[in-house]
Amino acid sequence: MAERFKLIPAVHLFFVQGESVLLLRRANTGYEDGNYSVVAGHIDGEEAVIQAAIREAREEAGVEIQPDDVQVVGVMHRLSNEERVDFFVEIKRWTGQVRNMEPDKCDDLSWFAWSDLPDNLVPYIKRALNNYRAGQWFDSVGFDGEIW
Repeated sequence: MAERFKLIPAVHLFFVQGESVLLLRRANTGYEDGNYSVVAGHIDGEEAVIQAAIREAREEAGVEIQPDDVQVVGVMHRLSNEERVDFFVEIKRWTGQVRNMEPDKCDDLSWFAWSDLPDNLVPYIKRALNNYRAGQWFDSVGFDGEIW
């Protein structure tokens, strides 16, 4: 019997504080280094989206979040080198001071005003942030030769 097709799931955290969003600049990862993204990571096997968000907040930003403070605000099905499904969550409350817990993978962790986001955003993250601001909950990108 053929093995079933598998997707790679990830969770991306939109830390929102007033009119600002938390972004990190990737470094030494081999993927989109020098470009800004958000706190994110793969969802481990047998791990719920909310649990993954809580874990990533702790691992990458050094803060604790409660399940009730994680709001799923978007899903993206995308095709690039691999086919993936990304979950985007909004975080407006946390405990602790946001800090760069992975300086070997991130050389800047800063708040940016929504009106002044950097030009060098990872393309699908830029699209997801725009979707979030527009209230668009689902997106599918990279299929049928679509360039994003």
